Amino acid sequence: MVSLETPICDFGWKALDFSLPGIDGKTYTLGAIRGARGTLVMFICNHCPYVKAIQDRLVRDAKALQEMGIGIIAIMSNDPAEYAEDSFDNMKTVAEAQGFTFPYVFDETQGIAKAYGAVCTPDFFGFNADMELQYRGRLDASRKEAAPTDARRDLFEAMKQVAETGHGPTDQVASMGCSIKWRTDYE
Repeated sequence: MVSLETPICDFGWKALDFSLPGIDGKTYTLGAIRGARGTLVMFICNHCPYVKAIQDRLVRDAKALQEMGIGIIAIMSNDPAEYAEDSFDNMKTVAEAQGFTFPYVFDETQGIAKAYGAVCTPDFFGFNADMELQYRGRLDASRKEAAPTDARRDLFEAMKQVAETGHGPTDQVASMGCSIKWRTDYE
């Protein structure tokens, strides 16, 4: 397992559209999940200990952000041939067990992860209502283990600020996680 950190936020970078199959049988586009006050595109997976450590907090914060008008989607871009735990069927199991309130979709060709410049799981892209990037940081201080329960909620606070002002914080701490498991047959 390789641990990586996300690059700094490229403020104003425009969100790219996609059309990806969800675990619920629907196909999702950026327009379909776009929120009135902002949009959060998350690259996650099922096997990564960094993602597992934050799943309950991710669901908690996603619910609160959705209530503020933030649209949210989770994209799984790993190669399930390399990590069977990341299979489409296991995506369904994880989403149901964790109570995901947002679409969980599969980026089989990994084209969306590459287009967004996603490097690890979790990797968060927080956009304002004009679909301009305003946040590219961490959920909180969690790593392979969950941070203390009173840890600062970096992602939640940043996206709340985006919803209220249209701008993200200038001071952001990079997300850290497992490298995306790239396929070799779609290069």
